[in-house]
Amino acid sequence: MHSSLMRSLFALALLAIIALATACRGDDEGRELILATTTSTQDSGLLDVLIPRFEEESGMHVKVIAVGSGAAMELGERGDADVLLVHAPAAEEQFVAAGYGVERARVMYNDFVIVGPPSDPAGVAGTSDAAAAMAKVAAAGAAFISRGDGSGTHAQELSLWAAAKIDVPTGQGWYAESGQGMGATLTIAAEKAAYTLTDRGTWLAAADQERLPIAVEGDPRLFNVYHVIVVNPDQHSQVNSQGARRFRAFLLRQDTLRLIGEFGRDRYGQPLFTPDPE
Repeated sequence: MHSSLMRSLFALALLAIIALATACRGDDEGRELILATTTSTQDSGLLDVLIPRFEEESGMHVKVIAVGSGAAMELGERGDADVLLVHAPAAEEQFVAAGYGVERARVMYNDFVIVGPPSDPAGVAGTSDAAAAMAKVAAAGAAFISRGDGSGTHAQELSLWAAAKIDVPTGQGWYAESGQGMGATLTIAAEKAAYTLTDRGTWLAAADQERLPIAVEGDPRLFNVYHVIVVNPDQHSQVNSQGARRFRAFLLRQDTLRLIGEFGRDRYGQPLFTPDPE
């Protein structure tokens, strides 16, 4: 009887240990990680390479919410995301300064380009002064499609209008806002024979390049850098901070950076992103 009781107590203790271990695993294997990121990382196909590798080695499921960088940071502010991968440096600095994000780190960069119809009605093809090109587009009243969604790309577009000393032409007949991601905006621009601003990676991966060739590139203003940011668990206790930090470390690892640096080379003849950790 005593032996049977001891075995029962041992079994109960073992079950309790297993239950405790499962509960304590929370931030690790089996828990969901919510990544809020810009549409360019998804539309380019980069996440299709990175996420399965991270999931396999971490045991976590990653839920990707691909929106503009501004919307991604709003998700972080509300605690509806665990980690961000975004490209709006000025807004990111404000996000961190306000206490919503921690451990911000540079991961990679590419560049923005202005693309447009082969007929080039604004006469900007082959130039490298992006602000002057935007001024020519406005002067010609040539069709232009804006993201209009508070994304990093949209913020960059607004900065170019400011550099050209032109008010954002909202309401002008030649200027329209897609309110959509980069891939969809490129499709609309091609259909409308319009100019638009895009990151090079998404243009390479998702654009109809014959109908929408690059018109303007090479301006230092068009530099496009991506950072990873952990959502601050002190603001939102429910965030998966351990998983977020693990994803951050994964992105900054040398083998992952090499993968980023090679992504797209075999298909497009050039990488879509250049790794650039701090």
